Amino acid sequence: MQKASIERKAEAVADLTEKLSRATTVVAFEYPGLTVEKFTKLRSQLREANCEVTVYKNNITRRASIAAGYEALADTFVGAKALAISYDDVIAPAKIVYDFAKESKVVKLSAGIVEGKFANLDMLNELATLPSRETLLTMLAVGLLTPIRELAVGLNMISEEA
Repeated sequence: MQKASIERKAEAVADLTEKLSRATTVVAFEYPGLTVEKFTKLRSQLREANCEVTVYKNNITRRASIAAGYEALADTFVGAKALAISYDDVIAPAKIVYDFAKESKVVKLSAGIVEGKFANLDMLNELATLPSRETLLTMLAVGLLTPIRELAVGLNMISEEA
C-alpha cells in the first residue's frame, strides 16, 4: 500500500516537472480562506485565457520545482498555494490573478516563473500591470505612424506655399 502511494507521488512530481519545464509562465499564489465559489470563478477566468490552475501538496511542488531547475521557486512553497500555468501567453496568468486579488483580499501573488526565469512578487506585479497585447500593438502603431503623419503635414504645408 505504501509503495503505491510513493509511486503516485513520484508520478505527480514527474507530471508537474514536465508542466513546469514547458510552461511559458507559472504564477504561484496564496488563497487561504477563499470560498469554493470564488475559487471556481478564478479557475474559469484562467481557463478562458487558456491557463491551467492546479493545487498540489507543497512537498510535491517543491520536488518538481527543483527537478525542473527552479530552486528559488521551491523555497516559496509554504502554506496553501496554487499554481496558474500558461503555455502560450506570458502575461495572462499574472494579470488575471492580480486583478482577482484586488477584488478578493485573501488571494495574494507569491512568486513564479516567466519565460524560464524566476520572478519574485515585484516582477509579477510589474508583469500584471502591463497593458494588454492589443493596447501595446496600438501604442506601437501610433508611435510608428506619428512621424509619417507629421511628414505628410509638413509636405502639405510646403505644397500650399508654392
